[in-house]
Amino acid sequence: MIMAEMAAFDNVKELTEMADDLATFVRQAAVEGTAAHEVEKGVWQRVLAMGRQATGHFLQMQGDGDVGETIEMPDGEELKRLPEPHQRTYHSIFGPFTLSRFVYGTREGQRIDFVPLDARLKLPESEYSYVLQDWAGMLSVEHAFARTAQTLETILGLSLPVDSLERMNRKMAESVEGFRSSLEKPPAEEEGEILVVTADGKGIPMRRPADQRPVGARRKKGEKANKKQMATIGCVYTVDPKHRTPEDVVEALFRECLGRQPDESPEPVAQHKRLWSSLTYDEGDMHVDAETEVFTWMAQEADARRRDGQPTVCLMDGQRSLWTSCATHLPCEDVVEILDLLHATGYLWDAAYLFHAEGSGEASAFVRNRTLRILRGEVGYVIGGLRQMATKRGLSAAKQKKLTQICNYFHRNRNRMHYDEYLAAGFPIASGVIEGACRHLVKDRMERAGMRWTIDGAQAMLNLRSTSINDQWSPLQVHRIRQETQRLYPQRQILQQLTWQLAT
Repeated sequence: MIMAEMAAFDNVKELTEMADDLATFVRQAAVEGTAAHEVEKGVWQRVLAMGRQATGHFLQMQGDGDVGETIEMPDGEELKRLPEPHQRTYHSIFGPFTLSRFVYGTREGQRIDFVPLDARLKLPESEYSYVLQDWAGMLSVEHAFARTAQTLETILGLSLPVDSLERMNRKMAESVEGFRSSLEKPPAEEEGEILVVTADGKGIPMRRPADQRPVGARRKKGEKANKKQMATIGCVYTVDPKHRTPEDVVEALFRECLGRQPDESPEPVAQHKRLWSSLTYDEGDMHVDAETEVFTWMAQEADARRRDGQPTVCLMDGQRSLWTSCATHLPCEDVVEILDLLHATGYLWDAAYLFHAEGSGEASAFVRNRTLRILRGEVGYVIGGLRQMATKRGLSAAKQKKLTQICNYFHRNRNRMHYDEYLAAGFPIASGVIEGACRHLVKDRMERAGMRWTIDGAQAMLNLRSTSINDQWSPLQVHRIRQETQRLYPQRQILQQLTWQLAT
């Protein structure tokens, strides 16, 4: 065995020569004063060539996986070595390699039961190496698949088809749910004092099925080229309290300085933000409801992370279905429901423009005054005042209807607008975390010009992108490689009983 290893390592003479060539190139470039960027390119090209040579030597040294005419499996079954070696392609970051190896089974043409070389090297089910899958996936969650292919070709000199990248993406996403279930809760000492759950919805442009495409180049009146499929995004995190007064918040919102001592305390940082997103879709006889999926996960995540006596806040906009899901999955007696203040002020601006010109100082003063009153816990007075103004000002029927909708919105959410209590407790009152998550998770990747998605492709991208945003990309790769290896090679331990002959 040792002699075989020594003989195999004699084959790395070419590597030594390539290393000498690299050193000679660098010395010559230094003497000639070659531009730094040209040296970088030259060094990188030689490093890639050395990597391909080294990887090729490594694979060659492993031999053909011939461990004898027969092999006895742990369950006592005896497998035969099939007559002819079988080939498979292995695409590494240094380029493709063809592996010719013996396989074991009952007879040629039947199912292959064991491939010693594949098991020894823990080769992936795909022809693409785990490293290449990792790098391609990391690029794909941030950039279009075509751009990912161009980047890999520019850096590594590899040519990967876009459809292969898409399939790779979907296959990798299959491991996300199991990985998410395996996660342990964050260390208690790294958590904030307040547990926050928040959710929002975001539309994703979908590819119209072929049988539903409009016939001809011109669509009918009101017919859209593509529809959007609604995704629900949920987030759970913890944060330390920050105690503020209504005046503090108004000054920050309106960027005012009223001669008071400014609040220079740092903003609490959200700790261990964990995102998940799901689409609503039908698959055969199964209906998947995005809100149910996401809120079920949020409830499980919150239960796992909640400490005794820890306040729990649900912070969202006024979408009714979200609050219904919150009441169903997060019992109200355990959760403080808070309406996002920025959505409330958005309705105040709509009300202001019913009475004052847009962009006017009067409109700004209108909103500022009522925001301050709402923050002081006077939402009922604000609703009553708006209705009185409508009567006194004699608004038109259309404006009356709009103002009624605004007042109904505040009335419907009044139990989630006790901002004076929330500020005193140091609770967050604006859902910037989930708003940013919707923008970053969906819009920045999935709503670019011309992008259209299938259900499977969109859900796969949501799964992988949320994992990346959660800073869990590397743990996901470890998890999926371990799971795939166990699935592909459950009897790999039998190799420990064999003497593996390296190629000379």
